[in-house]
Amino acid sequence: FPVTIIESNGQALVTNGSGVLSFTTISAGTSWQSVQTSGFTAVSGRGYPCNTTSSAFTVTLPASPTAGDYIQIVDYAGTFDTNNLTIGRNGHKIQGVAEDLTVSVERAGFTLVYVDTTQGWLLQNK
Repeated sequence: FPVTIIESNGQALVTNGSGVLSFTTISAGTSWQSVQTSGFTAVSGRGYPCNTTSSAFTVTLPASPTAGDYIQIVDYAGTFDTNNLTIGRNGHKIQGVAEDLTVSVERAGFTLVYVDTTQGWLLQNK
């Protein structure tokens, strides 16, 4: 039978498993934000270069995370050792502990992934 395909920029052709084809937008990867220099609340799926050159500040984790949510943080200026970055837990555990996380390692870069209420946010890489 004849098939007509209408191109759709930035989309992929997918099937529902029963032979029905449709276009869908494929989104993947981290959405990197501009350099942050003061406290903010992070949004899942985003990456944040954080610059603590002027002063230490807090990145607050999302209030209502679901399994698989993640955020990425990088030390933009190499100053986490002199002006620490705090990761505010916002009511959820970090690494299974009910405490905020203080990052004091110069040039640290890491991803926090939300798993569940027992362990909370876990470090994917250090």
